[in-house]
Amino acid sequence: MSDLHLNRRKFLQYGSLTLGTGVLAACGSSPTSNTSTTASPAANSAASPLTSPAALDKITYGTNWYAQAEHGGFYQAIAKDIYKDYGLEVTIRMGGPQVNGTQLLMGGAIDFFMGYGSEAIRAVEEGIPKITVASMFQKDPQIILAHPDQGVTTLADLKGKPILVSASANSTFWPWLMAKYGFTDDQKRPYNFTMGPFLADKTVAQQGYLSSEPLKIRKEGGFDPLVILLADSGWTPYSTTIETRKEIVDTKPELVQRFVDASIKGWYSYFEDPAAGNELIKKDNPEMSDDQLAYGLSKMKEYGIVISGDAETKGIGAMNEARWKEFFDSMAAAGVFKTTTNYKDAFTLNFVNKGVDYYKKA
Repeated sequence: MSDLHLNRRKFLQYGSLTLGTGVLAACGSSPTSNTSTTASPAANSAASPLTSPAALDKITYGTNWYAQAEHGGFYQAIAKDIYKDYGLEVTIRMGGPQVNGTQLLMGGAIDFFMGYGSEAIRAVEEGIPKITVASMFQKDPQIILAHPDQGVTTLADLKGKPILVSASANSTFWPWLMAKYGFTDDQKRPYNFTMGPFLADKTVAQQGYLSSEPLKIRKEGGFDPLVILLADSGWTPYSTTIETRKEIVDTKPELVQRFVDASIKGWYSYFEDPAAGNELIKKDNPEMSDDQLAYGLSKMKEYGIVISGDAETKGIGAMNEARWKEFFDSMAAAGVFKTTTNYKDAFTLNFVNKGVDYYKKA
C-alpha cells in the first residue's frame, strides 16, 4: 500500500471514541517509549506465494498494547520473512494506554488493527466503517483471580464478594457477569492495574490477563492464585482480531487476504519456535523479560487461547457467524448492545476458515 498520511478530518471525527481495547489488554511489562518494528524491505530470494517480492506493499498493523507474547505471531511473521514471502513490508505499531487504535485506523495512520469482538459490534452502533477479518484468539485471555484459600472455585462462588475491576469492564464482561451469575455493582472495587490491593486482602478477587497477573502475583506474593478464565465459563467474544477499514476490504481484498494468511502462518511458526519473534518483541519492548514471554506462550498453549474450537480444523484465525450471534444476543440481553444492531456488519468470513493444511502448506 502506498505511504499513508493521517487524514485530519477523520482523525478528529473518531478522536472522541475511546473503545477500550488497550485497557482490556493491559498486561505485561510496558516499555519506556512507544516504538515499532518494520520488516526489512530488502529483496527476498524466496518466491512469494501471491506476488513478486520485487514490489512489496507497505502496510502498518497497530497492536492493542505493548509488545508481548500475545502478539508473537505477528512479530514472528516479520522475523521469519513470512510477510515478505507474501509481498508485504509490514510495520508493527505498538499500542498502549493512551493509544486509540480505532482513531488511528479510521484516520489512515494504520491499515490494520488488533481489535476485540465486543468493540467491533460497538463500532457498528457508532457508525464506524471498520470490519473484523480474522480472529487470532479463539478465547479471550481475560481472567478473574482469587486467593486459593477462600472457598472459591468457580465464577458463581464470587457472587457477593468484592472484585477489583477496571472502568472498561462496565461495557464488556461485567454486564455479562451480572446477567449470568447475578453479580451486582456493589461488589465492584476500582482496579488500578497493581497487585497491592489484591495481595493485601485475601477476601478480594480481581480481574487480570491470563499471561500476566498470575505470574506477577507468584513473584510479588509468593503464591499461585486461583485463575478463572472467563472464556471457559461462557464469555465468548473473539479476541486479538485483525480489523481494517471497510474500504480496504472492498477495494483491496487480495491485500487483506495476503496479510491474514501471512499472519496466520506467523502464529503457527511462533508456536513451533518463538525465538525469532521474541527477539523483535524485546526490541520493541525492552522491559519484556524472557520468563514473561515463556510464561505467556505456555499459557496460550495450555488454555487453547489460539488453537481450540474452530481453529483446530479450520485453522488459526477462524470465526463463525453462530458464535458472533451468540455473543451479541447475550450482550444485548444484558443491555450492552441495542437489540436492533446489525451485528453481522462487524465481521466477514471471506478471509478465514480455509483449513489447517492450507495455512501450513501455503
